[in-house]
Amino acid sequence: MKGPLLGGMFSRHVKRHPGLIPLIGFISVGLGSAVLYLLRLALYSPDISWDRKNNPEPWNKLSPTDQYKFLAVSTDYKSLKKDRPSF
Repeated sequence: MKGPLLGGMFSRHVKRHPGLIPLIGFISVGLGSAVLYLLRLALYSPDISWDRKNNPEPWNKLSPTDQYKFLAVSTDYKSLKKDRPSF
């Protein structure tokens, strides 16, 4: 005996309970934004090194004007000067 398909069962359940549509929408938006934020952290954060042979210390290649924080409230990154030695 084969049961109903998952998509058909889901659509039937949503048709019976239309109040679930906003809940499903908010959960989908929340999960999507969490995945996008994790991808941003993994790809653009200087703390993560995916290639240890060619770029073992990616934080040393950042210039002082690179903005790597997600939100900088009072910092103007364009006016910062280099205060560390070059290696």
